[in-house]
Amino acid sequence: MEEASSSLSPPIYRLPEDTLHQIFSHLSLRQIAICKSVSKLFNQTLSSPSFTHLLSSQSLSSLHLIALRPSHHHHHSHHQRHASLDQCLHAYDTDLNLWLRFSLDFLPFQSPVPITSSLGLLYLWADSPDSSKSLIVCNPLTRQFKVLPQLGSAWSKHGSVLTGSAGKVIVLTELAALFFSGSNQWLKFSSNLPSKPRSPILVFDSIFAICDVGSPWRSQWKLFFCPLTRIGNSISWSRLERPQWTDVFDILKRPRLIPGVGNKLLMIGGLKSSFSPNTPCLTILILRLDLETLHWDEAGRMPQEMFCCFQESSKFKVFGCGSRVCFSAKRIGKLALWDCSAENGKGKWKWIENVPRNGDGLCRGFVFEAKHSALP
Repeated sequence: MEEASSSLSPPIYRLPEDTLHQIFSHLSLRQIAICKSVSKLFNQTLSSPSFTHLLSSQSLSSLHLIALRPSHHHHHSHHQRHASLDQCLHAYDTDLNLWLRFSLDFLPFQSPVPITSSLGLLYLWADSPDSSKSLIVCNPLTRQFKVLPQLGSAWSKHGSVLTGSAGKVIVLTELAALFFSGSNQWLKFSSNLPSKPRSPILVFDSIFAICDVGSPWRSQWKLFFCPLTRIGNSISWSRLERPQWTDVFDILKRPRLIPGVGNKLLMIGGLKSSFSPNTPCLTILILRLDLETLHWDEAGRMPQEMFCCFQESSKFKVFGCGSRVCFSAKRIGKLALWDCSAENGKGKWKWIENVPRNGDGLCRGFVFEAKHSALP
């Protein structure tokens, strides 16, 4: 029976592994990622250390994807449900309109939670054997990983993780921050922010965040920044503002920051119909700040027919980087994508369907640049 079954399989399945490696080594990184999903054999063959070593000697172009984070419910109930969840990273290829899966089964942790990415490396929260929290850095393509020094559970629950070049990692809260740059320990610094930082981002070795400096009855958002070179005994934040900005922070409801292209950042929120506190929003607006000229301009606004789906939701999530930004909200069942990667004026808007593990529809995510990067 085994011989008959073998004779019915496609000829490529009967080739030696070395031959398969040589064949697949001529494909692009995108094609290799797609082939891994074809069959269990292809996934094992293209994930083997020998094939990974073969690819590391080639200069394959990187693959820019939009990755999903597990939902808040999955994160806090994984002890009960991890057996039913496959360990993988779901990522969307905007060029092919296709969802890809990157296996994380090489990590010796239960239900690791991907949170961010930088320069081809993926960062995850995971429970160590003694139940303490650790940050893991790995590359799903090379199947290599490294455990960073352990952190307390308070940091994993309340801290925002920022990653940059040369293995720099910052875990940021309202009162303090932890900084890691490849040594064997985290350096802790106090913070002088007036309130909890909203959507902190890292742009060219400077941290940017928006904070509410208003009253309990009326929010007033301001932009703050801190170059990493300022980190000493504390993180010294400065307010970034100009008289000509006038009402730029008053026209948006619940603004968020996203890293833009190059030396730019994006601020995204609901466009208020008036300046009153509980005014309805007209649409979702994307503003862009040039950090060299400190000039704001409008990068895009969500089409009205698309915004109608978000209008009924009490809140929405925003994630992305550069020229691609995703929007999600409860009960919509799909993602809205703003794509300004081509020279098309204010960018294109489209729906992303078939979102994996959609749950209540409120997705979170980050941009994952897949490539064969070495661990720091």
